[in-house]
Amino acid sequence: QWDLVCEQRGLNQATATFFFIGVTMGAVVFGYLSDRFGRKAMLLLSLVCSVIFGMLSAASVSYSMLAIMRTLTGVALSGVSLIVLPLGMEWVDIQHRTFSGILTSIFWSIGNMLLAMVAYLVREWHWLLVAVTGPCLLSIVCLWWVPESARWLIANGKVKQAQRHLLTCARMNGRKDFAEDVPLTMYAQRIVLQWQHKKPGGSYSYISLFRTPVLRKISLCSGAVWFGVAFSYYGMSMNLTGFGLNMYLSQFVFGVIEIPAKMIMYVVMNRAGRRQSQAWALILTGLCIGANVIIPKPFTSLRSVVAIMGKGFSEAAFTAVFLYTSELYPTVLRQNGMGYTSFVARLGGALAPLVFLLDEVWRSLPEVTYCCVAVCCGSVALLLPETLNAHLPEGIEDVE
Repeated sequence: QWDLVCEQRGLNQATATFFFIGVTMGAVVFGYLSDRFGRKAMLLLSLVCSVIFGMLSAASVSYSMLAIMRTLTGVALSGVSLIVLPLGMEWVDIQHRTFSGILTSIFWSIGNMLLAMVAYLVREWHWLLVAVTGPCLLSIVCLWWVPESARWLIANGKVKQAQRHLLTCARMNGRKDFAEDVPLTMYAQRIVLQWQHKKPGGSYSYISLFRTPVLRKISLCSGAVWFGVAFSYYGMSMNLTGFGLNMYLSQFVFGVIEIPAKMIMYVVMNRAGRRQSQAWALILTGLCIGANVIIPKPFTSLRSVVAIMGKGFSEAAFTAVFLYTSELYPTVLRQNGMGYTSFVARLGGALAPLVFLLDEVWRSLPEVTYCCVAVCCGSVALLLPETLNAHLPEGIEDVE
């Protein structure tokens, strides 16, 4: 359709790049807004916009309209991926933080597997877009039962509302003694004092991520790690036909391999810590991509096994980076931090499909590029602080 072949074949890859440009812009917008106006309200806005722009994408009558609608869908969907995991983590204790993060991301993998099956059954792209946008409607309904983050409410001085949510939570968990819990009141008072004595005009923004030395180091290093994770992850995901399997089977196998990768990551992150897990998952991703440059093309089975292992490590790195970054940033800046790192990641995601065009220079140049970026960015993760069994920081002072 629309004659996207021969000289115009680049426009096919460009639709993915337009989508990631949207996701990049969405990361900046929703990162800031969800720290300013709350997690739940922005999640609802994100889901509603995803449904509207997803359906308009399906109804596109020209390539230009499709490109614009995919960009706007990317903006909207960015909010969902950005807010869901930190919102879940802000509701659980230290012992269950890893479990909460891994469980949330397993649903991402189930979505990947279902995508392969739906795409195999629905070959007409208009209806495929309708089919994959539909689940957002279910998410909007489910959001009715999701409470606002109590940490965010307290950090923004809305202590009574937070207390109400926490009492409901205590009732569900059978904690009758919670109403007399003095530490909560003291904790809330401390946060409110911090909140009242911020610098004049001191609402937090992306600039706050670079003002103080420790936060600056965290922001620069985690930005590099996110770029490497997304660049290699989407590079492998989009080169589905290059691994010796057909497109639908590759997508399904990649979805299946993510689940054991995440379960192993759950154990490893709790034993070895976040920093080592993050670094080695990304370095091993790069080495697997590099190995496929050396393995001759006729060894199809071996190439497929190495690619699937690489995909597993890549997924482990993606799972770790969401969890790790959420723990590195304080509550008052958590979504700003996630927005900034996600912005850098989406730059990696936007560049990933375009790297395939380098095969005209040298056939293996795209794979060599993915390999080098993953190994270098994985090494940068070793410069970040460890957060295993540490309390989530609430203010910038806690990080410094």
